[in-house]
Amino acid sequence: MLSRYLDDFKVGEVFRLGGYTFTEGEIIDFALRFDPQPFHLDVAAAGDSIYGGLIASGFQSIAICFRMFIQSGILAQSSMGSPGIDDLRWLAPVRPGDTLHTEVEVVEIKPSRSKPDRGIARLRYSAINQHDETVARFVLNHLLKRRAAAT
Repeated sequence: MLSRYLDDFKVGEVFRLGGYTFTEGEIIDFALRFDPQPFHLDVAAAGDSIYGGLIASGFQSIAICFRMFIQSGILAQSSMGSPGIDDLRWLAPVRPGDTLHTEVEVVEIKPSRSKPDRGIARLRYSAINQHDETVARFVLNHLLKRRAAAT
């Protein structure tokens, strides 16, 4: 996909991106480093948990979702970071063997009043599994360069 600037996005536009399959080893490795809870780390302990088996950290799920969008190159020329995430929800567990794809919807475009070379694109990310269930959702506020400033 071609790189875009703030001015190139339209509210309601949706991007659908690839798939990523979670493995048991990756789930445990992520948990060891970033979210060491028993239902992410230990197959036996996870089996006795309310989840009935090993699940990925929600942080891992949203990181993969975000990575898919960034790797698309859509923001390669315009990204200036982000002031934050809103409305983060983990809606269903992600298990070994699950494959997620990402849908990103443009929900708002806000050019800066004080800095005309930039603005905020509010994008709603949805992580969707192979059963077409949304497992995570969040709104990321992307600080982006404006096209007028790039020329």
